[in-house]
Amino acid sequence: MPTDNDRSHHLLHHWREAEPNDRLAHLIRDVARAQMRALQQRLSRHGVSFGHWTFLRILWIKDGLTQRELSELAGVMEPTTFTAVKAMEGMGLIERRQLPGNRKNMHVFLTPQGRALRTVLVPLAEEVNRISVAGLPDKTVAAVRTALLTMIENLAADEDGGQILAQIE
Repeated sequence: MPTDNDRSHHLLHHWREAEPNDRLAHLIRDVARAQMRALQQRLSRHGVSFGHWTFLRILWIKDGLTQRELSELAGVMEPTTFTAVKAMEGMGLIERRQLPGNRKNMHVFLTPQGRALRTVLVPLAEEVNRISVAGLPDKTVAAVRTALLTMIENLAADEDGGQILAQIE
């Protein structure tokens, strides 16, 4: 089985030698996957999967969501959320409960243990971000961020049948 280091070297060869002009979407995907692998390595030391990280990040921002809301915000199907929530509940990170007057929806709340993980795990993600932009001037990082946000805006406008919002020179 290839190691993460093998995957990284394969990616570098692909982008620098084999297909240096491959589509930008592929490059963005490869960067995202490399960042996810780096973060997953760090998260696993704390018994947290990348999937659980995704749900924790959402709940740290807004606790008490329904499982459906959590699915929508995470961009995954409800059965995936149900499985993850059940596992996270077993780990003591969250609890599910119904709110008074609403017996239909199950809401997901962080436990003190799940809430406390924020101070442990967020610095790991920040470390991966620092590593991924090491050697890039702040101005370049800002330009990349602006470019990626513009790409998201353009694609959102396209989904809505609208015009491309901006052009970056």
